[in-house]
Amino acid sequence: MVNHKAELAVYKYLDDVTQGKSIMSDAVINKITEDIKDALHRQFNSKREEFKFRMSNVGRPSCQLWWEKNHPKKRMPKPNTFIINMFIGDVIEALFKGLLTEAGVSFKNSDSVTLKTNKNNISGTYDLLIDGYVDDIKSASDWSYKHKFDSSDSLKNGDSFGYVGQLAGYAVASNSKLGGWWVVNKNNGQFKYVKAKNINVQDEIAKIEKTIKRANSKKLQRCFEPEPEKFRGKATGNMVLNRNCNFCDFRQVCWETLQELPAQKSLAKEPKMVQYVSMGKESVT
Repeated sequence: MVNHKAELAVYKYLDDVTQGKSIMSDAVINKITEDIKDALHRQFNSKREEFKFRMSNVGRPSCQLWWEKNHPKKRMPKPNTFIINMFIGDVIEALFKGLLTEAGVSFKNSDSVTLKTNKNNISGTYDLLIDGYVDDIKSASDWSYKHKFDSSDSLKNGDSFGYVGQLAGYAVASNSKLGGWWVVNKNNGQFKYVKAKNINVQDEIAKIEKTIKRANSKKLQRCFEPEPEKFRGKATGNMVLNRNCNFCDFRQVCWETLQELPAQKSLAKEPKMVQYVSMGKESVT
């Protein structure tokens, strides 16, 4: 299923290259190289900025931002592959823009914009504008590509990284229309366009303002509660971490009883690891 006319253009260009009917111009190769060089400096040679509200984080859960703002040193250590993963995302963005250029797709490249809310000015840099619509380029794991980015609805239902609010902020700040996400599967190179549907931009901006207010409060206000663990449709009596908290760097300090253990009810030889918040009396028979 094709959701954007540019998809067909890029696929056609890639087919032509594969069949030896086309090449990539030196100008585009040079531009991709420059962007990757900038990404190397940004990821490996730049000091990480202190916390501030940015377009890339204001769509995230307010409780996560509260921890980042007030207790940044309590963050769980990043894995030593974190920077590599971030850099891969930068490379994919640079390459995909090059593919769009070679495919004859006209777009306005990244630009810095500022979203003005009631009490804050939030800055950020969008990825590209096509025909007046603002788009973001995202690299995704195979699972995220198939499930999280199946549609804008599935993204909204599990948007712990704040992609929806981020795109809405870019749309308002750039005085553009809401476009969508160009998503590239890091596992196999597949790509698709996920159109931003059923999203009210003004509602998203209101959520951002509420998020900032909660993140600025003196007391932590949790966004999510633990979920009951189930086995074969029945509750086990154990409570597990809410799925929206799975990738939060502050989950251990936020939930002091958190422990990662093999699934307590499993018939697998190697049970999957589960993040338990509390262990209760079993109700599975």
